[in-house]
Amino acid sequence: MSLNAQDDLLIDSLLDTDLYKITMLQAFYHTSEFRTVDVEWKFACRDLKGFNLAALIPEIMRQLEHLCCLSFTDEELDYLATFPFIKVDLIEFLRIFRLDMRFVQLRPAGKDIELRFRGPLIHVTLFEIYVLAIISELHTFQHCGGFELETAEHILTGKIALLKQQGPMTGFSFADFGTRRRASKNRQKQVLLRLQRELPDYFSGTSNLHFARTLGMMPIGTMAHEWFQSWQAITRLADAQKAALEGWVREYRGRLGIALTDCYSMDSFIRDFSDPYFIKLYDGLRHDSGSPFVWGEKAISMYQRMGIDPLTKTLVFSDSLNFPRMLEIYEYFKGRARMSFGIGTNLTNDVGIPSLDMVIKLVAVNGKPVAKISDEPGKSMCEDPEYLRYLASVYEISQE
Repeated sequence: MSLNAQDDLLIDSLLDTDLYKITMLQAFYHTSEFRTVDVEWKFACRDLKGFNLAALIPEIMRQLEHLCCLSFTDEELDYLATFPFIKVDLIEFLRIFRLDMRFVQLRPAGKDIELRFRGPLIHVTLFEIYVLAIISELHTFQHCGGFELETAEHILTGKIALLKQQGPMTGFSFADFGTRRRASKNRQKQVLLRLQRELPDYFSGTSNLHFARTLGMMPIGTMAHEWFQSWQAITRLADAQKAALEGWVREYRGRLGIALTDCYSMDSFIRDFSDPYFIKLYDGLRHDSGSPFVWGEKAISMYQRMGIDPLTKTLVFSDSLNFPRMLEIYEYFKGRARMSFGIGTNLTNDVGIPSLDMVIKLVAVNGKPVAKISDEPGKSMCEDPEYLRYLASVYEISQE
């Protein structure tokens, strides 16, 4: 069976996004400095693989126009209201919330596209996941002509079998982080249903709020890079990482306690995080760039230096994972720290066709550049080289 047709309208629910987009939105909404902040987001495809993204522009625009007509339903808001960390005022804000085409700029750039979102932070931050999912699904069906369901299912069967043949794995769990680069919305649903049915001991949930609600799964997520980047524009640069960590604690009071470590490199994160206040309040750390083994060793050493048993904290690995890599990391750190894993593209877009390595990242706040400097150079993103050098010097990050 060949899947060579897509649904006409690709996003039909504003819950079809990652939990951390909503949790960050609430934190922005409750931080007075961010209420009047304007931002700019930029799309980047790291490798076009010979495809012509510019040819998709008319359909991308049509999908975006539909997206901007959507609103959260009463049933969806009732679902969000069941989360103990979601406040009533955010629910009421979302009740009247809509995305706006005025904030979208899209034009061809050769075979690539120049796609930006400019506008008030709390009104444009949600564009990211929807738009990446739209482009990814358009790529699947318009560039690649769809995929063979039998092939996709065979690949997934192999992954499930790999985990089953390991025998019992104490403390092992993984979640779906694949909304933004899925082959299609329907494919993501098919994958989730099989994992829920066939790997109940290991599959912990999904970052996707729509599927968490409709399939009865655990929603998973805390924060992403824009939370840390945004603070660069409203506080002293040297204090931005600490301010972001403190702001998260102020909002969630110990809930959602997994901190992302790679906006300014792991070494600078450890310098700022090595405070009993943060160490004890946060439940663990998330890896998203660089060697997971080097990163994990640094995390464990930090906890030990601070007199904290690493087995009381969780290390979340989420960088470009596949199933063999996940098992390799688990075996390496087993018995030394709690672990969990988040798998994206290799889970929801491993269907026998090439996927696009693409992101949408925050590049400016109030007209000033912002940046992240990951532990993997190819993941850093900034449009102002001078600012990037300045940021690296402030956080003592080598750019060699």
